[in-house]
Amino acid sequence: MENKKSETLLEVKNLKKYFKTPGGMLHAVDDVSFRIQRGRTLGVVGESGCGKSTLGRTLLCLNEPTAGEILFQGTDIAKLGKKQMKAVRPKMQMIFQDPYSSLNGRMTVRQLIAEPLIVNKLCKKRQEIDNRVDEIMEIVGLAPRLAAAYPHELDGGRRQRIGIARTLILNPEFVVCDEPVSALDVSIQAQILNLLMDLQEDRNLTYIFITHDLSVVKHISDEIMVMYLGKCVEYAPADEIFEHPQHPYTRALLNAIPIPSIESCHKRRELLQGEVTSPINPKPGCRFAARCPYAKEECRSCTMELRETQPGHYTACPYAEGLEL
Repeated sequence: MENKKSETLLEVKNLKKYFKTPGGMLHAVDDVSFRIQRGRTLGVVGESGCGKSTLGRTLLCLNEPTAGEILFQGTDIAKLGKKQMKAVRPKMQMIFQDPYSSLNGRMTVRQLIAEPLIVNKLCKKRQEIDNRVDEIMEIVGLAPRLAAAYPHELDGGRRQRIGIARTLILNPEFVVCDEPVSALDVSIQAQILNLLMDLQEDRNLTYIFITHDLSVVKHISDEIMVMYLGKCVEYAPADEIFEHPQHPYTRALLNAIPIPSIESCHKRRELLQGEVTSPINPKPGCRFAARCPYAKEECRSCTMELRETQPGHYTACPYAEGLEL
């Protein structure tokens, strides 16, 4: 999964995040490994409940990992103390899914954007803070007249721009984008996506882009990781995933994308059948086996590990190459 021509900014090894529940241990993220090169975007896709957001929060140590390593610039941040982690946090930021609930409704736009500078004590003088806020507002497309406005007075697109401004004002190197456009209208989604891509090019930012919308992830990602019930089931360059999907779950996701043509109305679509396996104390075997029309007996008993089926293309299905879907 490594491009040796580029610098690896983040490397994750066998990351696990379990939650204790009355029924047992919930395996939200289970043995996930990958690398991200500086200046690139890794898209993470899957159904609701597959562990995408938990993965993103665990990478920033907002959730304490159960096991595994999170190597940011070569340092395992999962083992850092609070003081050491505080120094790293400005470099690793997050854009949240809901732009309204992630903002303090009692603070103005200027106060919201200035808050990260004040908390991290990056500016000493008020004028310096105001200048930084004015600069970042212009970069993300917020008009100066909105500086005194409150979040409830703005639409979703402007609220999300505030969230992006709060992230960028700390000059981060790595940003987790947790479904940043899912709560927005389609036209506003395009504006925010283009803004994120422009900022990445200008500032050489590295993204993890979490979404359930495959059309969105194709637009912004360099590589794509497909998750199912806490596991990575397929990992490949974005174009490769869309042109040659191998895992049955990935193909089912792509098959569900609406095609805007009359001919597609008559195209037969295969729908997933069966119940989703519980992520609490999961049994050995492929977690997708209960819904997979191609599952064999060994799929329900043997653990399926990622393997390189083609250069740069990893799939957790030993029968992927022989499937005819």
